[in-house]
Amino acid sequence: MEQKEMDKVLAKAEVLIEALPYIQKFNRKIIVVKYGGSAMSNEELQKNVIKDVTLLKLVGFKPIIVHGGGKEISRWVGKVGKEARFVNGLRVTDEETMEIAEMVLNKVNKNLVRMVGELGVKAVGVSGKDGGLLQCDKKYADGQDIGFVGDIKKVEPKLLYDLLEKDFLPIVAPIGLDEQYNTYNINADDAACAIAKAVGADKLVFLTDIEGLYRDINDKSSFISRLTAAQAEELIASGCIGGGMLPKLSNCTDAIKGGVNRVHILDGRILHCLLLEIFTNHGIGTAIIANHETL
Repeated sequence: MEQKEMDKVLAKAEVLIEALPYIQKFNRKIIVVKYGGSAMSNEELQKNVIKDVTLLKLVGFKPIIVHGGGKEISRWVGKVGKEARFVNGLRVTDEETMEIAEMVLNKVNKNLVRMVGELGVKAVGVSGKDGGLLQCDKKYADGQDIGFVGDIKKVEPKLLYDLLEKDFLPIVAPIGLDEQYNTYNINADDAACAIAKAVGADKLVFLTDIEGLYRDINDKSSFISRLTAAQAEELIASGCIGGGMLPKLSNCTDAIKGGVNRVHILDGRILHCLLLEIFTNHGIGTAIIANHETL
């Protein structure tokens, strides 16, 4: 073998050795991956995210995927001649829009099941309606009624535990029921956070459309690779975090308070971002950790 080829082989071996302690540490631990954004609309990225999650499963993790589908829902809403409307980032969801959202989310769900299955791993797609998984009330936006948008009140994780025990990879669509069995669309970030707390996940990962967290979004040198939940709350209180990152960061700190050890914010547009963050010494995104852990 030529030296150039030998160097390539050795480099691969070094990557595997670097990953070994992480594989040992998180073996049989539950990791919840919230999958959405641009990574869902690009076929190549979609395939690579599923490959990453499948690899996590095969090396001993217990992954659960919670997916969104907002862009696809908006596309179908437009097809029937309706205009997508949002209040404080929440989709205004009348009865017809709820039917469209459920149809689209179920379609996305079964497509992800198919992709996982093609890689040789057993997956089961469920919605929050199955087994009473996501129980919710109507959610209001600053007191305004925005229709069938759910605010999670309880998670019943038995279905997920049963699937994990039987060696399935659960894939969850964020749809829930209220006490009167009305169907509600639920923000996927909220669903992922609630599920991670309910199943005692060791990690919660948000795949987003940004690189991670910045103290100043306009200053690339202000990137934050690691911070504690307490430091995250200080950032929120300071007012320097805004836009769509504010509710996401609030979900992160809420998850940590609920017992999740680490929450990761990653750019889902980067190929294999999940593996790079979890299996390498430095990672590529932002990790929010429990206050007692070491930065």
